[in-house]
Amino acid sequence: MRSLIICTSVSHGNTRRVADVMAEVLGARVVRPQEADPAELSACDLVGFGSGIFAQRFHPDLLRFVAALPPQRGRAFVFATSGLPELRFRPPARPLVGTLRAKGFEVADTFSCRGFDTWAPFRLVGGIRKGRPNGADLAAARVFAEDLQKIS
Repeated sequence: MRSLIICTSVSHGNTRRVADVMAEVLGARVVRPQEADPAELSACDLVGFGSGIFAQRFHPDLLRFVAALPPQRGRAFVFATSGLPELRFRPPARPLVGTLRAKGFEVADTFSCRGFDTWAPFRLVGGIRKGRPNGADLAAARVFAEDLQKIS
């Protein structure tokens, strides 16, 4: 199975750590949106899209990349790290999943876990979710990737 993970990780490397664990399981390369070749995606069996969550949204670089993609075929997954829990009535992955489906991807699943966060007010107290993603989070990311392999 040929896989690629497109990841934006800008603050503390939280999302990249999760991406690296998934990439190890999937045998995938991890690239930033600026390094990704949209033509390469069509040759992949599975493509992951991930970033940290900023104001309940995925990083703008990742969103711009996905919006600019030509129509695609294939399977995808979405993943994120965030200092705050998801709002049940407005999960941050929903708009990205919708965009990917509109581009032609079958979105297999989504994954999220907590990550160290020093966004504006949290900086005053040294941040929140220190030590995250932790070993349990990374183990959950590994299981998530293993499950993606099973359904391919």
